[in-house]
Amino acid sequence: MRWILPSTWVNRCVFAVLLATACTLPANTPETLEAGAFSMATVSQSFPDSWRPLTFKRIERETAYTLVEEGGAVVVKAVSEQSASGLTRAMTVDPKQYPILQWRWKVDNILQRGDVSRKDGDDYPARIYISFAFDPDSASYLERLQYQAARLIYGPEVPYRVISYIWESRRPPGTVVPNPYTDRVMMFVVRGGDEQVRQWVSETRNVYEDYKLAFGAEPTLISGVAIMTDTDNTQESAIAWYGDIVFSEK
Repeated sequence: MRWILPSTWVNRCVFAVLLATACTLPANTPETLEAGAFSMATVSQSFPDSWRPLTFKRIERETAYTLVEEGGAVVVKAVSEQSASGLTRAMTVDPKQYPILQWRWKVDNILQRGDVSRKDGDDYPARIYISFAFDPDSASYLERLQYQAARLIYGPEVPYRVISYIWESRRPPGTVVPNPYTDRVMMFVVRGGDEQVRQWVSETRNVYEDYKLAFGAEPTLISGVAIMTDTDNTQESAIAWYGDIVFSEK
């Protein structure tokens, strides 16, 4: 997936959608926040509640996302044929209060030409984006200048930084690398290789700690969540399934 900042149009689209119409937390905050309550949806729906398509004008082929029943629960199925698009939800979450991110996913295959270190290998059968809002009070003078320049180019909804949790082809879990296009997107290899292909796998990540590890600073507010299965760079095919996505206090 070509996600480049500040030099390409894709970042403008992705960043704007991830931040648009963000919602605020209720006065009495619960112990968990449902980011993707896919299991509560019905297969007749076009998209899960509060989620919307993330598409790119210059990428003609889009990944197909549908709600299907799998293993007794409704999940999102993604089918990518040399294509790229995603589903996104804008929401405001305090990572200090809700540091734990949990989800489950399954992939049908890994990508033979996928490679986190190369622009032409920047595709993944499954990934989850967590975007973070810009906070001028915590940014340096140089960062404020850079962010203002990005806003002029890409619009007012540009997020500050992004964490991407990926299912990679070669690198082992635990690998943390910048996106080959921009160090504003840091990628965490959560699953690597084909050992658990065609199996549902449950994941738990501490987004608060991951942000500090990736960027060496305290995180700002989370501004959005996205799922994406894309194969436009590698010109391959992939199928993935995404279960519920939840933020929790612990």
